[in-house]
Amino acid sequence: MRRLRAVRPVEVDERGLEIVSFCGHCAMAPSPVVQDQPSRVCGHCGLGLVLQAGADLAPRLDEPFLVIDTTLSVCAVSAAAEALLGIEETKAVNKHIADFLVPADANAPSAENLLALLVEVAGGSGAARTAVVRPRQEFGVRYKVRIGPCGPPHAALLVLS
Repeated sequence: MRRLRAVRPVEVDERGLEIVSFCGHCAMAPSPVVQDQPSRVCGHCGLGLVLQAGADLAPRLDEPFLVIDTTLSVCAVSAAAEALLGIEETKAVNKHIADFLVPADANAPSAENLLALLVEVAGGSGAARTAVVRPRQEFGVRYKVRIGPCGPPHAALLVLS
């Protein structure tokens, strides 16, 4: 006996890449919807909002990430980023990203400047790119980051690797 099931159409962004959903805290994909309206809160951890990003940018379960708005304020910190950076999400939200991460090269030209890139991407006009950052008070530590748009609402996703 065959079993039929409804499938959702695959959403794609302007570059033709698949858009995937993930939790802003644990990075897990949302659970299948059992009720009529999908929840914006993660069904796995119950702590993060469900966000969307291009498949090439979205974090894997083990990747730490932060979500930054157009005012350069931290909107979300993943559980992995809390552990890596030694910060608690509740103490980081609504604080400036530069309180936690700064460009590894403080003298980079403006086109490569981390803060300018974050504002551009969070505003919805920037494409995904990479940069190198360091924790604000650490000088020997460097992280390569993927930065690109996520939402809703428009924000910048900063995935550390």
